[in-house]
Amino acid sequence: MRRVTRIAASGIASAALALSVAACGSTSEQKAQDDASSSASGAKGGVKVGVAYDVGGRGDHSFNDSAARGIDKAKKQFGGSVKELTAKTTDTEADRLDRLSQLAQAGYNPVVGIGYAYANSMKQAAAKFPNTTFGIVDSSVDAKNVDSIVFTEAESSYLGGVAAALKTKSDQVGFIGGVDVPLIKKFQAGYVQGVHDTNPKIKVDVQYLSHGSDTSGFASPDKGKAAAQGMLDKGADVIFAAAGSSGSGSIEAVHGKKGAWAIGVDSDQYNQPSLSQYKSSILTSVVKNVDVGVYDLVKSVHDKKPLTGTNTYSLAKDGVSLTYSGGYIDDIKSKIDAAKQSIIDGKVKVKTTP
Repeated sequence: MRRVTRIAASGIASAALALSVAACGSTSEQKAQDDASSSASGAKGGVKVGVAYDVGGRGDHSFNDSAARGIDKAKKQFGGSVKELTAKTTDTEADRLDRLSQLAQAGYNPVVGIGYAYANSMKQAAAKFPNTTFGIVDSSVDAKNVDSIVFTEAESSYLGGVAAALKTKSDQVGFIGGVDVPLIKKFQAGYVQGVHDTNPKIKVDVQYLSHGSDTSGFASPDKGKAAAQGMLDKGADVIFAAAGSSGSGSIEAVHGKKGAWAIGVDSDQYNQPSLSQYKSSILTSVVKNVDVGVYDLVKSVHDKKPLTGTNTYSLAKDGVSLTYSGGYIDDIKSKIDAAKQSIIDGKVKVKTTP
């Protein structure tokens, strides 16, 4: 299910060279990088896009796949080439910096880091390669050549909570977070608030699959399945998992219980081919349009007007949303629309911490 980049011996040698040259900080390095960057657009106007995925990579049915759709759209529209590398759960800061540096040194521009874990390494890489435009999803990096692509995920999670509260029959729902970090706590906060604003009597079970620097919670479907099964056994009948590819395990567990519902995340998981056997149990998905943010960045570089600074994709701008695939929440659409408008109008302030 996880796509892993294959690195040949020559690739390893190139990476080692990139690190040794970067350590020198020489004028010749910058000239070489400048030359590579200037050729990145290609003779036919295409762009060379370097992508550093988070753990799980392309094929996670969720966060990374959303970014991949933006990359694919840009390549189809503008031409050029794409180089994709994928994080490991054992990555160190040096590994992440090496990954970004490899891409920039090879002339890829823009270089996009998919996930908050690249924040510190991207700040260093942006300083080393000032003529490369970098992009980071789900974090803000203060650098002149970085596009920080962020989302108001708590807002769409709130709508997911409204849907869960209106669909539960047991008055007990669940939230599974991949890793116990501030980003995922935004999903939790919005979801729980949406549930309780709709019906304060509903119990919300919360469980995280890993903590801190251990990112395995984003790439462990077995852990997601076990956590969901535990919640189902205790009476929960709607479970929202914000856990990358681990969420597929949660969806599988929910599918095994009659009358239970799963809420997908980041991508419209009802329409994921690899999850098609479970689609009758996917109530809705809390979507974060990473593809839009990534596409916007690539287009801006193609147009020679690179985006930088912090660009926020909100509910009001359709940067985040709730899906209606399957028609399972069509009957409560008016209530969800009312909640959405209340957020947009500022009548409801959605929490970003539990």
